[in-house]
Amino acid sequence: MPNLDELRAQITSIDQQIFSLFNQRMQVVSDVASYKAATGMPVYDRKRERENIQRATQSVPPELASYAAVLQSVLMEAARASEHQALDAKHDASEAIRNALQTQPAMFPVSAHVACQGVEGAYQQIAVDKLFHRAQISFYDSFEGVFRAVEDGWAQFGVIPVENSTAGSVTHVYDLMMQHDFHIVRSCRLKIDHNLLVPPGVRREDVRIVYSHQQAISQCAGYIARIPDCRVHVCENTAMAAEKVAREGRRDAAAIASRDCATLYGLDIADYSIQDQSNNYTRFACISKNLTIYPGADRASLMVVTSHEPGALFKVLARFYALDINLLKLESRPIPNRDFDFMLYFDIECAAASPEFATLMDSLSDVCEECRYLGSYSEVI
Repeated sequence: MPNLDELRAQITSIDQQIFSLFNQRMQVVSDVASYKAATGMPVYDRKRERENIQRATQSVPPELASYAAVLQSVLMEAARASEHQALDAKHDASEAIRNALQTQPAMFPVSAHVACQGVEGAYQQIAVDKLFHRAQISFYDSFEGVFRAVEDGWAQFGVIPVENSTAGSVTHVYDLMMQHDFHIVRSCRLKIDHNLLVPPGVRREDVRIVYSHQQAISQCAGYIARIPDCRVHVCENTAMAAEKVAREGRRDAAAIASRDCATLYGLDIADYSIQDQSNNYTRFACISKNLTIYPGADRASLMVVTSHEPGALFKVLARFYALDINLLKLESRPIPNRDFDFMLYFDIECAAASPEFATLMDSLSDVCEECRYLGSYSEVI
């Protein structure tokens, strides 16, 4: 029986043969691209690719069929990406990206008119101050109002929360993304430090009612559970909760909010840093109506709908893999009024000016039914 080193040597020899054949295959792919360019044929041929996968699975023992299908799919993904690059095929989104890169501003603005949800002291307002040195802020009652303000031109930018490291994605915001026309131009990560705020003179032991936003309540669930006979009331955001507690002045009520809110609304801090996880961060997206790509943009967000067939999502992920693009986030949300159809949200790590990103945007429509580009941006930490 051969020893391990001998077996590995055999594998290395086989791999060399495989990659020699792969090189030959890609040279033929180049000839195919030239033929398609001359005849006006599309890059993607669904029928042929289905036949190729079927042929691959039939050429190996049944127990290897699934592996053969994956291997054949990866080979075809590499071929399609190469063909798109050779043909310099253009997609509407990639054309818009190229135009945005050609007219790229020198820097992100230091001042602007910005919309955010809530009132003074809300974490959204703190995020605005982190993104802009001097911002004229308009406050809206809902995230819907922020999207509309940007879409209708009432504000240059809007700032919205998208996910928290403890409580997860802000699903309502993702649902609104399907309904509005916008682009993400920057994001920021904000350390969230929740505190128990009470009217002056109220002791922590007196608290029986807690007001806050649902995300903050989730992030402090363990702390709240230790308050005897506690009733929880959900507010639009944490600052509104603090404002309500200050306005009503109840001796048994408290708000979970930022320390800034204590100063703004004349409240005492009965307990500091009450979140269940000390490493508690929220990501905020800065949105605008027009597509603008600022210097340093190394992330992008996409909305994708795939077909209802086996391997549909794999084909999208394989495209990222073939182009060596790192996937940062995948979120799935049901599409309203479409039974069992889901919108997939991708955050990827890829420079907007890179050739890999251009190839991705030129070819992604081959492997999905719908693809919407939300923008390229950098994240402030």
